Amino acid sequence: MAFESLSERLQSSIKKIRGQSSLTEENMDEMLREIRLALLEADVNFKVVKSFIQNVKEKALGQDVMGSLTPGQMVVKIVHDELVALLGTEVSEINFTKKPTVIMMVGLQGAGKTTTGGKIANLIRKKYKKSPLLVAADIYRPAAIDQLETLGRSLDVPVFSKGTDVKPEQIVSEAMEYAKENNHDVILIDTAGRLHIDELLMDELLHIKQIAHPDEILLVVDALTGQDIVNVASSFNEKLSITGAVLTKLDGDARGGGALSIRHITQVPIKFIGTGEKLDALDLFYPERMADRILGMGDVMSLIEKAQDVIDEKSAKKSLDRLTSGQFGLDDMLDQLKQVQKLGPISGILKMIPGMNGAIPNVNDEDAKKEMVKTEAIINSMTKEERRDPSVLNARRKLRIASGCGMQVADINRLLKKFEQSKAMMENMTRMNPMTGMMSGKPKKSAVVQPNRKKERHKKKKKR
Repeated sequence: MAFESLSERLQSSIKKIRGQSSLTEENMDEMLREIRLALLEADVNFKVVKSFIQNVKEKALGQDVMGSLTPGQMVVKIVHDELVALLGTEVSEINFTKKPTVIMMVGLQGAGKTTTGGKIANLIRKKYKKSPLLVAADIYRPAAIDQLETLGRSLDVPVFSKGTDVKPEQIVSEAMEYAKENNHDVILIDTAGRLHIDELLMDELLHIKQIAHPDEILLVVDALTGQDIVNVASSFNEKLSITGAVLTKLDGDARGGGALSIRHITQVPIKFIGTGEKLDALDLFYPERMADRILGMGDVMSLIEKAQDVIDEKSAKKSLDRLTSGQFGLDDMLDQLKQVQKLGPISGILKMIPGMNGAIPNVNDEDAKKEMVKTEAIINSMTKEERRDPSVLNARRKLRIASGCGMQVADINRLLKKFEQSKAMMENMTRMNPMTGMMSGKPKKSAVVQPNRKKERHKKKKKR
């Protein structure tokens, strides 16, 4: 995942200042040196690194440690705030004030422009309840039009195309009229890219801009590009005045420095990030949440939003009802595992949970997938009675199941142990009081009242 090595290095650097009684020039220098190296190794532009380190040092050096904060916590807060400032302070959404809203997708070839256009159309339709139209204006790249039409069919989004014999400017002009006639309130134009920036490319994009009068010009950049991402963004911004950037392939082995550089250098907000190959793997870019992730603080809000989008509420309620009525079985556990799988790779989920990033080392997503396949095979080899009530599984039944799914009896036993653990955990969660974090049972009024009374008595004695 992007930022992984940067995240580890930053957290390791900050740890070294923990336990110090105050922030001094001596104990800050070593930490800042390591942060500087971590940022440079992550492909953050050197001008950005210089400015970042200077700002952190100015804000941290000589400050008194506030209240109950330790120097380590103080530095984390300062670094976090600087990261947020670097990434853009607030989320920047698409501006839908005009109808139809025209979005022009630009970028170099291979950045994922066509796929990203499809992903944005999908998000706009689902999140904002709009009627998007995709426009195939890339007539040069082989199969670009076919790719966009295939995406349109899979997303059930219409695509306007005229083939490769018509000039892009004419295609865009006719698409504008088509959108108005067919009540499409968002137009997404997939423009041509090149392997490098040249005058022909820019001239064509400028002509399309003059015809379409786009409300948004989104530059699609590959997070794997490294420091060159800044040069690309600067060139496109200078010629076209882009309104936002979309970072793709952030799920890959990217250093992520481009994301930290692009906003600072161009003053253009990052609007979306691509987090996977699936057509729903596109998120709005939240600077504060990204800063939280980089510093190992998790990202609970994104996890909740993702869960709300993909988890079937009826199915979850059904499982909870079966649990509370004592009917929770292996079919219910399998259904829950499938629901969790929709959230994405397990390593990504753990990174969103505060304190879990690094708490469970060596999480392998491929191994997790294989384990899920094994679990499903074992459960599907059972009878309805066995799935409903695993307590009936004796040695003879386990041998039959193992033979049916090509596993060992030990695999069956491990699954049953996992089932009992997940069942117990869910039972505990259903008894948990969300206000106090305590198990429901006897009320513990004294836990809240007594400490305050003790303080009051102590104050009265002092006055006497």
